[in-house]
Amino acid sequence: MLKFANLALLILFPIAWAAPILRAGWLPFFDLDTISVLSGLQSLWGTDVFLAVTVTFLALFAPYLKVIGLALVQFGLASDRLRPALGMLGKLAMADIFLIALYIVLAKGMGLGRIETGWGLYLFTFCVAASLAISILDARRSARPSSL
Repeated sequence: MLKFANLALLILFPIAWAAPILRAGWLPFFDLDTISVLSGLQSLWGTDVFLAVTVTFLALFAPYLKVIGLALVQFGLASDRLRPALGMLGKLAMADIFLIALYIVLAKGMGLGRIETGWGLYLFTFCVAASLAISILDARRSARPSSL
């Protein structure tokens, strides 16, 4: 069951990246622009390449590589020795949720703009949390001695 839940994340992550994570506007009388992970990254590439590379790695590559790596281990296509590296990727993948939350808090704290969270933020958070839970459950299962 964990194997298939992990594989479902290969579909859910790209949906979460394209889904609206927030709607933002500068003043109460202007329309809100919808922002997704992908559109946010696209904007970052034009203004701050270092931050864009960092967030691209944390938001896209780290979680996806972790899911793929865990799937390879679960299906016996990679060694169990890969697990510590997957754990590190999982920790890095959680950092992007923190960054998004920090940006929301900062923008709301300035009082100049208006921000509303979108369903994509919840889906993205679910995907990262589900990946973490699957990894923990899988590690517990693999640590148990197998009975023959």
